[in-house]
Amino acid sequence: MIASVTGTVQSVGTGAAVVSVGGVGLSVRVTPAALANLRVGREATLHTTLVVREESLTLYGFARADERDLFELLQTSSGVGPRLAQAALTVHAPGVVKQAIATGDTTTLTRIPGVGKKGAERLVLELADKIGPVGAPAADSVPHGDRPPAWRDQVQQGLIALGWSTKEANTAVARLDTQVDGGATDVPGLLKQAIRLLGKN
Repeated sequence: MIASVTGTVQSVGTGAAVVSVGGVGLSVRVTPAALANLRVGREATLHTTLVVREESLTLYGFARADERDLFELLQTSSGVGPRLAQAALTVHAPGVVKQAIATGDTTTLTRIPGVGKKGAERLVLELADKIGPVGAPAADSVPHGDRPPAWRDQVQQGLIALGWSTKEANTAVARLDTQVDGGATDVPGLLKQAIRLLGKN
């Protein structure tokens, strides 16, 4: 298992980055939040996991180890693959997902693209005993203060990675830009709002 990679960022694209480690360029699929912190030419460390399939080897990278660990745990549930697990971490912070599973909060879980009511119930049934101790959501998962400087790019990249077109993503970001009524201020919360807006179209 490749638990982490540290190296120079060679390129950054939609949903992926190339990190040079020991002269080898590793392609890593990353969440929008992690992608926003990567800069070409600078050194970066990503917590990673290698997903092995018959036809491919895919390296997934995360800004924090708890994100990687939850990504791996989610895939132990029936019907959950890498794409759905990554979507969960794109929409919610790890603490929010764990709290929802531990408390049976299927409403929060169904906000993940691709997870319906039955899928949410299955996540709770199969993972509640594996999730471990859960306290209050981490401070960085609770909306507070002003929106981060790069939130527009992060939300746009998140929407595109989840399958919406650039035009749809731009429309959702523009609509979020006009909302000043105390909504979410963190990127996962803003992305969740954008998904809701697009769902109404």
